Amino acid sequence: MEEKPRLARLTAILIQLQASKIITARVLAHKHDVSIRTIYRDIRTLEKSGVPIVTEEGRGYTVMEGYKLPPVMFTEEEANALITAEQLVLKNKDTSFVQNYTDAIQKIRTLLKGPQKERTNLLTNRIYFTTNYRNQKTSNHLMRIQLAITNFEVLHIDYHSSKNKKTKRDIEPFALYSTQENWLLIAFCRLRKEFRVFRIDYIQKITSNSEFFESHNMTLEEYFKKTYGTETTPDTPLS
Repeated sequence: MEEKPRLARLTAILIQLQASKIITARVLAHKHDVSIRTIYRDIRTLEKSGVPIVTEEGRGYTVMEGYKLPPVMFTEEEANALITAEQLVLKNKDTSFVQNYTDAIQKIRTLLKGPQKERTNLLTNRIYFTTNYRNQKTSNHLMRIQLAITNFEVLHIDYHSSKNKKTKRDIEPFALYSTQENWLLIAFCRLRKEFRVFRIDYIQKITSNSEFFESHNMTLEEYFKKTYGTETTPDTPLS
């Protein structure tokens, strides 16, 4: 990978520092294909320019809470990537996801100026993704479930399974993934006392009593490794 000009790298590092809770010099060095020593110099340069970087010994760097970057400018390639993703998102079957992404893209479009805005509008009309419309079943729960995952919130769901069985479950949402045009939720089911995979378009209703749970201290990669060789179809337990 070709090394970025230093100013571009400093800008990218500043954005990454603000986007992450904490990030290490090693991760930054790997991302920008430079030495850790170079990252140390970049951090000192940012500090000298007035950026309030906080160093947590043995953990990494972050930016002092409350510090805000000036308005973000997008390269044409970055804007095109977002516009392309928008066309893919519009084919998604979760209405809450589509609406929130569309609103976010609308805000991003306001940052584009003149010719760049015209070119992204042209690209919007020149990209098309096909989809399988045989399954028209939709959902409106993706955004709510995402909040539950990040806040470790117990959800009560009314679930209508692929076997046409209706149950009520208290679940601890763990992760989401999408396959074959369906969003799947991995969650610890308190009824079955094990991890299960739920299709979110089979969730009829979600309620909450503001109960929270302790993190399962497992990454998604570790979950997939644990279930390697098993069929993680909707509502199938871990073996």
